[in-house]
Amino acid sequence: MLHIGCHLSTSLGFAHMGEDALSINADTFAFFTRNPRGGRSKDPDPHDVAALLSLLQEHHFVQLVAHAPYTMNLCSNKPDTREFARESFAKDIAAMELLPGNYLNFHPGCHMNQGVDAGIAMIAEALDNLLFEGMTTTVLLETMAGKGTEVGKTFEELAAIRSHIRPELQPHLGVCLDTCHVFDGGYDIVNKLDEVLQEFDRVIGLEHLYAIHINDSKNPLGSHKDRHETIGNGFIGLEALSRVVTHPALCGLPFILETPQDKLPGWGKEIELLSRLADNGDSSCCR
Repeated sequence: MLHIGCHLSTSLGFAHMGEDALSINADTFAFFTRNPRGGRSKDPDPHDVAALLSLLQEHHFVQLVAHAPYTMNLCSNKPDTREFARESFAKDIAAMELLPGNYLNFHPGCHMNQGVDAGIAMIAEALDNLLFEGMTTTVLLETMAGKGTEVGKTFEELAAIRSHIRPELQPHLGVCLDTCHVFDGGYDIVNKLDEVLQEFDRVIGLEHLYAIHINDSKNPLGSHKDRHETIGNGFIGLEALSRVVTHPALCGLPFILETPQDKLPGWGKEIELLSRLADNGDSSCCR
């Protein structure tokens, strides 16, 4: 069974997101912890959170994949930006602890011409202070397309971040693989999916892969553009994405659509399509 959902809005509350997910046959979903291009957030309503938790349990949802805002940059060349990112991250982790056992995904950051190694060091140092033993939330580093000075465009860069934090905290830090990002970053998941996943396993370890952002790409392999496309209408294509959702190494993970739909029915159709492909494919070798 494919576990799949999409990004949903928190504007009407947590329980409403669960109801929206059910309406399109999703058993997971993503949401922004705060304004994705700003810094505003509001404290969750405990009654609203409790209603969502009840719904998730009743309908057998798998892990949710919350997303930190794009503006959060732990390796900025501006100290006040880094401090804002740390404060926001700490508050978001605390909020996610109200939804125990779920994921908080984030873009590692942009080093702003300080160099990749400096960026990796700053991100790792921040995480080493933000993560804590006993937390139930798993923080996920997202694979990036490599536009500008993004950190995380290679598996090696993500592995380096993990290796720089204390060993006792590493179990709380995983990876989310974005199909558009890795394709735009130069990993040929169209013709060499097995080899790409083998490389991920060698460099990072598939046991540290917790979620998939399932997106097509508006741009060709290695473009470093990060422009998502609807499923089957981009350079990755439906055939390749069907191999992703049926790959035995990925079976059982939550898949999150970030395709440029503007209404629930559009994501519902993509969920139906990918679920049908998964049901027809060889997805019996779940982890």
